[in-house]
Amino acid sequence: MKTSHRRGLRRVVVTTAAIATASALLAACGGSDTSDGGTQPAASPDAVKAALEKGGTLTYWSWTPSAEAQVKAFEKEYPNVKVNYVNAGTGNDHYTKLQNAIKAGSGAPDVAQIEYQALPQFALPGSLVDLRQYGFDSFESAYTPSTWTAVHAGEGLYGLPQDSGPMALFYNKEVFDKYALTVPKTWDEYVAAGKKLHAADPKKFITNDTGDAGFATSMIWQAGGKPFRTDGKNVTINLADDAGAKKWTGVWDQLVTGGLVAGIPGWSDEWFKALGDGTIATLAVGAWMPGVLESSVKPGAGKWRVAPLPTYDGQPATAENGGGTQSVLKQSANPALAAGFVQWLNHGNGVKPFLASGGFPSTTADLKDPTFVDKPSAYFGGQQINQVLTGAAGNVVKDWSYLPFQLYANSIFGDTVGKQYQAKSELEPGLKAWQDALVGYGNQQGFQTNG
Repeated sequence: MKTSHRRGLRRVVVTTAAIATASALLAACGGSDTSDGGTQPAASPDAVKAALEKGGTLTYWSWTPSAEAQVKAFEKEYPNVKVNYVNAGTGNDHYTKLQNAIKAGSGAPDVAQIEYQALPQFALPGSLVDLRQYGFDSFESAYTPSTWTAVHAGEGLYGLPQDSGPMALFYNKEVFDKYALTVPKTWDEYVAAGKKLHAADPKKFITNDTGDAGFATSMIWQAGGKPFRTDGKNVTINLADDAGAKKWTGVWDQLVTGGLVAGIPGWSDEWFKALGDGTIATLAVGAWMPGVLESSVKPGAGKWRVAPLPTYDGQPATAENGGGTQSVLKQSANPALAAGFVQWLNHGNGVKPFLASGGFPSTTADLKDPTFVDKPSAYFGGQQINQVLTGAAGNVVKDWSYLPFQLYANSIFGDTVGKQYQAKSELEPGLKAWQDALVGYGNQQGFQTNG
């Protein structure tokens, strides 16, 4: 994905959307809405086909780089349908406007882009259409397990996976060669490489990190952590004692306290410059990163390569980092037509323009297609990077879940864990402070939250 998309993903801040949505979750979790497996409205797969044939007008909110091309291709295939595409902003702006329209009872689009981490906050209060009623649950085998899980909330299905972000290690081969660094297979080797690099040149760092909630949760996920659990009204948060969290901090503490990570905020102008001039030697990040590097880090062309994400024991394991779907809003006057558009986007010909824009797929067929898997990348020195990235897609650790108020959780990460980065101190006290703040917030919103 291009920078405009991912900047919105990685820099979500506290919003009225997050607060208002979380406040509505309690009633939804305790009611009989389809998100809890209740009776679904009368509909069928035939309703989607009929709606596409009849046509109509839809409004679609998205910020993704492929959106305009997808809309044009869809309208060409279905000339009876007019799609009004609106870029309402990314991250904070998008979700605030969407929640305001939901709260007002009018003005919401028929279809909206929603990131996996944000989906529960809109699905659980009943703002989205459960797509099981249109037979979309039969598409499960077409997607990777991690992304299929991500488009569910409770028992409900609220989208079809668009992209995925299995994590890999992006590294600057020029820097590695100059300082005789070996591409690390374990996190212990990664720390050792960081120490060696910084000792040889104090102006160079193995990576950057100033405290990013999305990165932290992905790293805890990769370590096998399960810090968030939701069962109806009951939410359990265990960041302080979770085994995966302890595995991750056991590694990352060494980098933070040793001054081995650059204090350069991600997505800043300084960050892009540092990726191009070798100041930052690696990134542990999602499979969408190639598009960002190619479009925004021109000086890095030919220097970067991709390797599997280091692990704790050398056995393949990774996590998702980013990704999203499109959901049908309950306000839609034509939900069957909107569902048909969602189906086309991610289970039809809409996948092609998405891939052409640099998107990384969640569809198993595309992840196995030799024309995608074996395609060499000039930016990455001719490396067939998708061989590594598609391999990562099959090694995502199972059984991860986000909080039903994850956007809010991410927004206060800097006020808790972020302070430890600033002080170059161990991260555990920050995780405990984050946990305490989230437990308090959850209870204020009406959840029975324990930590």
